[in-house]
Amino acid sequence: MPIFFLITLAILLGLILSNLSKWMGPSRPNAIKTFVYESGMDPVGSAHERFSVKFYLVAMLFILFDIEVVFMYPWAVQYSQLLEQYGMFPFIEMLVFITILFVGYIYVYKKGGLKWS
Repeated sequence: MPIFFLITLAILLGLILSNLSKWMGPSRPNAIKTFVYESGMDPVGSAHERFSVKFYLVAMLFILFDIEVVFMYPWAVQYSQLLEQYGMFPFIEMLVFITILFVGYIYVYKKGGLKWS
């Protein structure tokens, strides 16, 4: 019973807080406020345009760099303790991880994701 009470409370609080400004704040829509805004320029084209594959490759590059830093930095900080405790296993494990990341970089390179022209 307490878990259902907590879930209900969380849902209600989320709904109330997300709609609080709508309920309490002033609402004076006009043509200028409801106009589509794209960095101060008039919108050109449809909102349902297809993105180039390079956009997704750049996103993949970001994820690869992000994952690499998130996992390698703490590993490097604790490396000496890991080496004492587990021997060469942490080093081999990180080599496997770096190999998987390197395969991702090779894929992005072959697809032309590193060409910024």
